[in-house]
Amino acid sequence: MAARIALAAVLLAGAGLVAWVLDRRQSSRSTGPIRTSHAVPHQLARADFLRPDAPWLVVVFSSASCTTCAAMIAKGSVVESPFVAFAECEYTRDRDLHERYHIDAVPTTVIVDAEGVVRAAFVGQTTATDLWAALAEVREPGSSPEPDLGSLGSLGSLDGP
Repeated sequence: MAARIALAAVLLAGAGLVAWVLDRRQSSRSTGPIRTSHAVPHQLARADFLRPDAPWLVVVFSSASCTTCAAMIAKGSVVESPFVAFAECEYTRDRDLHERYHIDAVPTTVIVDAEGVVRAAFVGQTTATDLWAALAEVREPGSSPEPDLGSLGSLGSLDGP
């Protein structure tokens, strides 16, 4: 009788150990690293967008299924002027541009100078005020009370072309 109890205890302990190991393996798979930054291009080819002769370009990389994107398109489109071109690059329609510039999160909004250099960017939603202030700051440094809005250094990873 004592042998049966000892055998049962060993089997129970073994089953518990196997369950614990399997649970730890499953937990380690589901808790991978959390992504905290997204790729933002450093340069765009101005010829890829309408009005390449405009001194400034604001591009919103978006997706048709993204409600935040729709809000950013509305905010970005009002900056269009003779000096600022505006473009919306929707993923399904403009997939080639999303792939070319390694856009991996939408909305991604970039402010680009005449040479195609990305001077400011926002990943995710931002306020119209912050977008306007960032555009004003890159056009005329010192004009914004918050000169770091949309600064590339504040975005974390700046991968991409």
